[in-house]
Amino acid sequence: MSSTTFPPPRPSAISPPAASPPPPRTPAGSVGKPRLFRRVIRWVHILAIIVIIPVSVVLGFGEAGGILALFIILVPFEKMFRRHKQPIRRPGLRTDLTYAIIAPLMNIVGLVAVFGLALMALPLFLPAILLRPLVLNQPGWVMALEAILLLDILIYWTHRLSHEIGLLWRFHSIHHSSEKMDWISGVREHPFDGAIIAVPVFFLIIAGFQLEVVGIAAVVQALLGLLAHANIRWRLRPLHRVLMTPEFHHWHHSSHPDAIHTNYSVFLPLWDMLWGTYRMPANSRPEVYGNSEDTPPSVTAQMLAPFSKQMRDRYPFPPRVRSRLQRLIPFRRRFIA
Repeated sequence: MSSTTFPPPRPSAISPPAASPPPPRTPAGSVGKPRLFRRVIRWVHILAIIVIIPVSVVLGFGEAGGILALFIILVPFEKMFRRHKQPIRRPGLRTDLTYAIIAPLMNIVGLVAVFGLALMALPLFLPAILLRPLVLNQPGWVMALEAILLLDILIYWTHRLSHEIGLLWRFHSIHHSSEKMDWISGVREHPFDGAIIAVPVFFLIIAGFQLEVVGIAAVVQALLGLLAHANIRWRLRPLHRVLMTPEFHHWHHSSHPDAIHTNYSVFLPLWDMLWGTYRMPANSRPEVYGNSEDTPPSVTAQMLAPFSKQMRDRYPFPPRVRSRLQRLIPFRRRFIA
């Protein structure tokens, strides 16, 4: 949603009209319907988190511990070197924390989506199979260097297409729905969006590149992404053309018209400079974030938002893809139209 603000109304020189009578008070011992509804939603949210945390622990995931560690490490930096003045309990924090806590379940959904995409995109993996003999005959250090560069290029283009193709933007827009940038905002992501980003990783593995090198490069990019979303004021000017910095990625999340469709790189800004999407103004800094979509605030609603009628009408499936999906999933036609 847009984060445009408007100035307060100017005080009028004319005396204000007589105050209207206050609304009737709710009788003692009863709760108004809207307030009751909010309380019910709040308790459902709390109970869901209470259930999800032990399930994550039983499944062997340490998401809660990871959140606590990130909080201890990054929040002090944000307080000492803050870019924007905003409280720790800022708007949207509950949504982002929920995303972080349910990440194990999201990963399972994303993994299922990855296999589905892999089956649909089998022709795209044929070049990887053809490249495999050439890749395996190279020295190890050459393979490692190529894996890092190729992964970064493939993620750049996957990320860019997620912005420029309406069907993919349906899911990626969830990541850009936060109007506040800080240590936890980067975890807001639709599992189907993560599945799309995973396709380049599979491509390199099928092509014969070492799984360890590809995995380490992906982890480094993920950690760098956490820092890139942080609410810190460091410009790090010497690194602007060398490595993704918070300044670089904040421009990518900015809702300023000149910043849209820029800074897609997640590791090396070289690809933005090469393909004309690099933006790092010398005399201005990003101030507003978010997107123009009417994204709902709750996690559940955001999971369903890409399939809403509004999004389907605005960013329809290509006819050939729509007909194929309707044959595969006939009982979900209303979500695919």
